[in-house]
Amino acid sequence: MATPYTIACTMHLSRAGRGGPSALRAGPKTTCMPWSDRVPRLARLMALALRFDKLLHDGVFKNSLTLARLGHVSQARISQILSLLQLAPDIQEAILFRSRPEHGRVRLDMRKVLPLTKVVDWGQQRRLWRKLSEVRERA
Repeated sequence: MATPYTIACTMHLSRAGRGGPSALRAGPKTTCMPWSDRVPRLARLMALALRFDKLLHDGVFKNSLTLARLGHVSQARISQILSLLQLAPDIQEAILFRSRPEHGRVRLDMRKVLPLTKVVDWGQQRRLWRKLSEVRERA
């Protein structure tokens, strides 16, 4: 009679892309960053807008359509992200260095900030930003 063996290893279930078949793979379990250490989505989009602007300015990409094709997103989405550059510099800085709340969801997102980018006057933008920030802090 054969002696049974026990193999001990760490396994985790992973998917081969969206909607793909599940497959077991050996290895350490992926660890997520703690909630408070994660960068807010709007801050990541602002950083992406600055990066895209630099790439376009340096001539790495000739236009936003090329950038959209490479990123597998629509040109409209790239335009939305690049429109964040129309915000006043102090608002851009506030977005970049904003921290996540300790508990709950972030109440400030692209949908709320995008209308500010259409306002040409930075003074008016700042007034609207203060209103938006106050609403976020009270909620």
